[in-house]
Amino acid sequence: MNKKIFRLNFFTSLFALLISIILVFGVLFDYFEAQVFSELASESTYISYALEHEGASYIDNLKNKNKRITLISPDGTVLADTSANPSTLDNHTNRKEIRDAMTNGNGKSVRYSNTLMQKNLYYAQKLDDGKILRVSATQNSVIVILLGLLPPIMFIVISVLIASVFLAQKISKSIVKPINALDLDDPAKNEAYEELTPLLKKISIQKKTIDRQLHEANQRQEEFKLITENMSEGLLVIDNHANVLSYNQSAIRLLELDNVKSGSVLTFNRTRGFRNTIEKALGGERAENEMSLDEYTYNLIATPVYENDKIIGAVIVIIDITENVKREQLRREFTSNVSHELKTPLTSILGFAEIMKSGKTPDETVIDFSTSIYDEAQRLIMLVSDIMKISELDENPMQFEKEKVDLYELACEVTERLKPFGEKQGIVMNVIGDQAFVNGTRKILYELIYNLCDNAIKYNKENGIVDVIISQSENDVNLTVRDTGIGIPLSEQNRVFERFYRVDKSHSKIVGGTGLGLAIVKHAALYHNADIKLESIEGKGTTIKIKFAKYDIDK
Repeated sequence: MNKKIFRLNFFTSLFALLISIILVFGVLFDYFEAQVFSELASESTYISYALEHEGASYIDNLKNKNKRITLISPDGTVLADTSANPSTLDNHTNRKEIRDAMTNGNGKSVRYSNTLMQKNLYYAQKLDDGKILRVSATQNSVIVILLGLLPPIMFIVISVLIASVFLAQKISKSIVKPINALDLDDPAKNEAYEELTPLLKKISIQKKTIDRQLHEANQRQEEFKLITENMSEGLLVIDNHANVLSYNQSAIRLLELDNVKSGSVLTFNRTRGFRNTIEKALGGERAENEMSLDEYTYNLIATPVYENDKIIGAVIVIIDITENVKREQLRREFTSNVSHELKTPLTSILGFAEIMKSGKTPDETVIDFSTSIYDEAQRLIMLVSDIMKISELDENPMQFEKEKVDLYELACEVTERLKPFGEKQGIVMNVIGDQAFVNGTRKILYELIYNLCDNAIKYNKENGIVDVIISQSENDVNLTVRDTGIGIPLSEQNRVFERFYRVDKSHSKIVGGTGLGLAIVKHAALYHNADIKLESIEGKGTTIKIKFAKYDIDK
């Protein structure tokens, strides 16, 4: 803008200078021409006076280099001329100044030389005797005058141009300076030029509109970011070249990425399934695929994004389905295990019953078969009972009301019930501690302690020890069941709380366990928001510690 104003001022000054020179020359030239005609008229008057007294011979005696005097008869014949022989001159009737003089008494005209370098000014006056007296003078043309004045004109032009450059710079800077100083953050308060007021008002209105739109856009962006960042699902937005445009922290966490740099999403995971899903989405097809990463399983859903029937990218959602997969796996395992556990005793019962049905079984054998059938039936009852307990804890644990329960009293009750079974193996059971109250369901807590103690007896050594320890701190109550049994290998310790899982299947078969005891313990602890900690050394024994929140009378 500064340069534009500068050029405008400069060329305006130059144009004004040229127009001024032309106008001045035109005015001066007309003025000088009028002066010459005035002199010619005065001189014509003097000469006419002299001719009246001295006759035409007066002209022959005049020798004026600057003026040419001609006497012409009424018919146009040249009678006398100071510059040429009259006999060699043409008839002057057709000359303009002569015609005007004959008609009006005087006349004048201007004629240029062939080279246009000079012009002749003619003044004619009609005498009393009808003759025409013409006086003429030669004057330089405008071109000659300009050429003569060229050096001073050039000096003036150059001086004016230098001054114009300087003034144009100053003027352009002075014009632009207030504009550059405009406060566009608050256009309404500017007072630079009155002419800018409507523009500044429009800018102010547009600024308010843009600020409002930016605020709304930022607010929507913050809302979108808040929503996506709090999603448990991973979210990735890519363009049609698979470059990452946006993502949330869940995507980083689920894909186990250290950091995300701009670039292709295909670098996040190089498995074929991930790549195929992305390629299908960018090809216009909604794609879904399961992806495994370490111990986790994810459901990958990629949906193409269109703009005017053109694919501009895709949205990828990553859902952690590890728990669902594990639940389905556990369900299948549970179904398989239940079928197996039910089938084994039922097969034995069926076999004994078929033998007895034949009627050829000796009485002493019938007694043995009946004992076996009874034992297998008891095993079935125990299995069904444990399955029902698991189902109750799984399906609707909220049906049980919580109350103030003394774990020490409950532990004593459980050990009294199990003491006869322990004595058969020479196992000593001890309850150590004092009263400690928790907020829980007595029935579920009883099953929890019972299964811990039952397992401690079954997997103990002969003449072993089972200690049930009740301790408490300011906020917690700890239940610890410690035995001196066969222990659990370190590689198996993370699976012992799974349903039907047995570390030593041969030993379990001997003691008759269902494989659901520690699963019941786990569910009972979860129901009471308690933490379970297992410590075991193979061949030396196992310690299971469960930490409960202490009973709060205000709750």
